Amino acid sequence: MAQFDKPLSELQRYLPGRDEPGDFDAFWADTLAQSRRVDLNAVFVATDTGLQTVETFDVTYGGFGGQRIKAWLQLARHIERPVPVLVEYIGYGGGRAFPVDWLKWSAAGYAHFVMDTRGQGSTWSKGDTPDPEGGDNPQHPGFMTRGVLHPATYYYRRVFTDAVRAVETARSHPAVDPTRVAVTGGSQGGGITLAVAGLAPAFLNDAVSVCMPDVPFLCHYRHATELVDTMPYQEIVNFCKVHRDQVETVFSTLAYFDGVNFAARATAHALFSMGLMDDICPPSTVYAAYNHYKGPKEMRIWPYNNHEGGQTFQTLQQLAFLRSVWSR
Repeated sequence: MAQFDKPLSELQRYLPGRDEPGDFDAFWADTLAQSRRVDLNAVFVATDTGLQTVETFDVTYGGFGGQRIKAWLQLARHIERPVPVLVEYIGYGGGRAFPVDWLKWSAAGYAHFVMDTRGQGSTWSKGDTPDPEGGDNPQHPGFMTRGVLHPATYYYRRVFTDAVRAVETARSHPAVDPTRVAVTGGSQGGGITLAVAGLAPAFLNDAVSVCMPDVPFLCHYRHATELVDTMPYQEIVNFCKVHRDQVETVFSTLAYFDGVNFAARATAHALFSMGLMDDICPPSTVYAAYNHYKGPKEMRIWPYNNHEGGQTFQTLQQLAFLRSVWSR
């Protein structure tokens, strides 16, 4: 795939208008208040994984509606605690997999909390958390249109709530320094990262100090569907092809879940990344969120990369970024 989106000089100035519902903040305040009526009831079970230098906990906590969400918490042994924590969200279709798959952040001396994504985990890595609520409308196969005809039933209302509660759960562990919290993830995980960072100032007492979305998905939805024909955005297109009379309803719902609107509220120090040849999450959708991002921010650009982005090169950038922010 060659570069197909706007030239970089235009991307850096790209600041589209935000399609934000008037009750956006009220919607999220009510959503999170409802979930917090049920106790978090976080349970950390020490797990023997065969790893000698990493301590692993199998975590279960109350997410949306108190529904039980799985996660891993990993900590390096024999380091002084409490330590900063990275809460990580997973790419589309993936689940929390196995502890051995998540070693880089604990190896760097951080606590690492990996949230399982409800209903996912049967595409490229296994998951352990069901989604007991499927929405009340037909959907295109996948998750992008599950419950999409109303914000209250939309799939990502539950996922983003689970993600906020993941931060609360991670901070509750005695080995974690609750004043140094980062959220991170790639693709879908990057979109969830932006949602949590955007909700943090109002609903997490600014507990999130670092936001690291890689090649983020779930941003600037309508533009994405008009620009590329790749999955998962194509799920929305296919739904709208069939449900021709529901197009405006679909995008009205998606406005409550757009990373651009969350970015406009986020204040944590942010390190974004994007690939200029990315035809899954196009560069202009990433820059729409980046340019609206409220807090201090930096972008790492990978000119000849598609949706894989910088991979290990980006990890090295993140390690340096964390040291810089948390040493201030």
